[in-house]
Amino acid sequence: MTVPSLPPVPHPSDSDPAPDDSPRLDVFPADFCWGAATAAYQIEGAAGYDGRKPSIWDTFSHSPDATLNGDTGDIACDHYHRWHDDFDVAKSLNLNAYRFSVSWARLQPTGRGPLNPLAVAHYRAQLERLRALGIRPFVTLYHWDLPQELEDAGGWPARETVDRFAEYAARTAEALGDLATDWITTNESWCQAFLGYGEGKHAPGRRDWRAAVAAAHHLNVAHGLAVRAIRAARADASVGTAQLIVDFVPASSSPADAAAARRWDAYHNQTFLGPLRGGGYPADVLDLYREDGLAELIRPGDDAVMAEPIDFLGVNHYQQVVVAHDDDGTPPLRARDIPAEPALTSLGWSVKPESLRNVLVRVAGEFPDLPLYVTESGASFDDYVDPDGNVLDQERVDYLRRYLAAAGDAIKDGVDLRGYFAWSLLDNFEWAEGYRMRFGLIYVAYDTQARIPKASALWYRDLITDHAALPRPA
Repeated sequence: MTVPSLPPVPHPSDSDPAPDDSPRLDVFPADFCWGAATAAYQIEGAAGYDGRKPSIWDTFSHSPDATLNGDTGDIACDHYHRWHDDFDVAKSLNLNAYRFSVSWARLQPTGRGPLNPLAVAHYRAQLERLRALGIRPFVTLYHWDLPQELEDAGGWPARETVDRFAEYAARTAEALGDLATDWITTNESWCQAFLGYGEGKHAPGRRDWRAAVAAAHHLNVAHGLAVRAIRAARADASVGTAQLIVDFVPASSSPADAAAARRWDAYHNQTFLGPLRGGGYPADVLDLYREDGLAELIRPGDDAVMAEPIDFLGVNHYQQVVVAHDDDGTPPLRARDIPAEPALTSLGWSVKPESLRNVLVRVAGEFPDLPLYVTESGASFDDYVDPDGNVLDQERVDYLRRYLAAAGDAIKDGVDLRGYFAWSLLDNFEWAEGYRMRFGLIYVAYDTQARIPKASALWYRDLITDHAALPRPA
């Protein structure tokens, strides 16, 4: 598919003046990364092709009642076969950066031993094409696709998985590191640990709180060992992690609600941010998991490994959440959490642009010497193709405009923000929600695999163009 030139943004407000809450482009650095993000299992499809073996998401999505409508990622966006055209679309939007994950189950199908040469060739071709297009790749090693054989051996609650991930990181960096400088070790460890092993809502679908706590610790240690492995393979590598940071606010000014919000912050944010700062887990985190065996899991040297210096920190942010104390709530949290108002997305998540500024300022304060990237930010809406063949997702245009304005406010506040990756480049398999939720800048018609740039994609393209055209000091 050839993408020549895309039309102007087709929505009724074309002739209106720019809204007052539009981002001020002059605050964004000249070399700012304007990107979009994807994940392998959500877009690649080709589940049984070229030596790939099942991951935990293959097994989970094929389990009864695990996903909406029994949807799976077997085909997804068929990106495995269509990536060349998809990269052309990305280039047509003027993206200068692209974050994607390589599939562990494709590169190292059993989670052990040499890499699959067909997978290595596939990802090398992708990286070479991105380089030719002038799009900077950010490669994520782990976006939840643990090889099923490793899950059968215990999964992330088992310490051996840490060593397997370090081996995978070393081999992948050796195989691809001459074509990629920017590496992300793990993505949203909270989701993998607690949705996957604690609540059973994500793969592998286990409901065991102690296993979830063990998985969280092992993901933290695996991150640190992967940083060391990547640097050992490629001295020029820039390495970070991408963690989901939620803006938690207490439901009232009561001490009980304030304490409940702190517990949720410890559970969701500090379990993964805290160890990166050094000195091990914060006291709030150790207290939260006192009865769940966290202290017994920590081996000598783990604290130093988890705090292995990184070159940047990726912030995935979607919503603000209100937290109230609840005596009847499940221990140790004993709290209720609900999206803040207004909850406008099709997932019922809040749309509060100031929450992005809040988390960026907060994380910058905790890591004052680290550059930050917004490695995911986006919203799902009920997108559809109108009779003229357009997808007029004005809600997403408004979302991007306001959230990027908030990112600009954070930069004005002194945050060293280097890039913004919209989630997602393509509509895709949205995990347990199947194909119902659409986050993409590009509409995917799953019956035909046709791609249609939405109004938001064209708005984002024009924003990037306007930023590039700003006069710069000589």
